[in-house]
Amino acid sequence: MEYKALITGLGNPGPQYAKTRHNIGFMAVDALAEMAASRKNMRYKEMDISGDFELFSVNMAGNNVLVTKPLTYMNLSGKAVAAICGKFSIPVSNVFVIHDELDLPCGRMKFKKGGGNNGHRGLESIQEKLGSPNFFRIRVGIGRPEFSAQVKDYVLEEFTSRELETAQEMTQAAIKGLNLHFRRGQGTATQFMNSFMPDVPETEP
Repeated sequence: MEYKALITGLGNPGPQYAKTRHNIGFMAVDALAEMAASRKNMRYKEMDISGDFELFSVNMAGNNVLVTKPLTYMNLSGKAVAAICGKFSIPVSNVFVIHDELDLPCGRMKFKKGGGNNGHRGLESIQEKLGSPNFFRIRVGIGRPEFSAQVKDYVLEEFTSRELETAQEMTQAAIKGLNLHFRRGQGTATQFMNSFMPDVPETEP
């Protein structure tokens, strides 16, 4: 079977990281898996392929798409992405990465292709292993702590209960945005994701 694209959610493996800010990408992929498993037309299928990742396939807007969670730690995420792209002949231009973004407040998101990595180790690893920055990024805001020295601890802290509600809305919006991309193109997806506002009020870090 030919696959149109690879969607990657970034995070760290293990239950201790499950609800942390750094794991918003994993949360989005888990939400997509849950949705696809409940909808026959999305043709959810777990892929039995060995590697440092979880991998499944879904159908989005008539396109067969692979979805993965790298099970290395964040700064080695590119290893899994490159292995999957190599095995299934997916070009870098058809790779989508969902990740946490410090420079956006919790409750906002941006969709773009290429550009800088803003110090995000997961993105840096993917760019290094793919040899190009020209993959899509869904940047899901988590806000910044008051001082830069707090960033390392901040991203590994669990979302507050209100932030978690907002994060769950954002994961659903990311899934809808991806569906719009496959259905109507990058422009429509960008307009939707960049203007999306959650029902839950934004919170301060």
